[in-house]
Amino acid sequence: MVRLGGAASPTYISVFRGLQAHFLRHGIELDWVLYSDYDALVEAFVRREIDLAWNAPLAYVKIKRRLQDPCRVVAMRDVDINFTTHFITHASTGITAVEGLKGKRVALGSRGSMQAGLLPYYFLQQLGLDPAHDLAVCSFYDERQGDSHSDERDVVERVARREYDAGAVSRRTIETLQGEGTPAPGNFRIIWSSPGYSHCCFTAHRDMDPALVGKITQAFVAIDAEDAAGKAVLEGEACKAFVPGITTGWETLEKAAEQAGIL
Repeated sequence: MVRLGGAASPTYISVFRGLQAHFLRHGIELDWVLYSDYDALVEAFVRREIDLAWNAPLAYVKIKRRLQDPCRVVAMRDVDINFTTHFITHASTGITAVEGLKGKRVALGSRGSMQAGLLPYYFLQQLGLDPAHDLAVCSFYDERQGDSHSDERDVVERVARREYDAGAVSRRTIETLQGEGTPAPGNFRIIWSSPGYSHCCFTAHRDMDPALVGKITQAFVAIDAEDAAGKAVLEGEACKAFVPGITTGWETLEKAAEQAGIL
């Protein structure tokens, strides 16, 4: 029996049930449990209550640090490799580079968001801007009042209304909104794009049987939208496929988390 853990989310019930059915067809018995948050998930993995963890990026980094040992990354979504963050402005601002943000208002995503909060703040510092002193305003989603259910959508909406001169969003959010017809083409300008980095991952203990690891990875890669269980998993995770995991791509996040004092 392989025990899978994740942080509580409404979509994860259908996702994990789909994984359970799919894995069984590949000869793997799977049980799963949802934890209250990623910190609880990290603790459960470290205590070996679970064999696999569906980790957010920061949770993966925390596990690596806690165990002082490389973990096995058995699988990732296709969208989790070469993830990128972008600073956007409204086309009417005339801002064409990050240097032009000095003295301007910048909106970030949630403090707990790697792609829209923690990393953009770090990127600004690395690009020579002190968000606390060089910007007129630099606010996280947690500090703003609004009715948007998504921190990155909130950023886009506020930049669109010119409440902020610029904001940080992920490429994935930009593509999702463009698919919905917003933001309108030509209304926004990307003034800086980050190097690619790794995002979420399914993590196993390093001493897991290599044969089982290979079997689990093959099962993930075999998930297909033509199958009902596979469709539930892919739709719930907003991806088209799962791919074999990699152990690189979180280095910048580790540096940003260290600088922020959260590791």
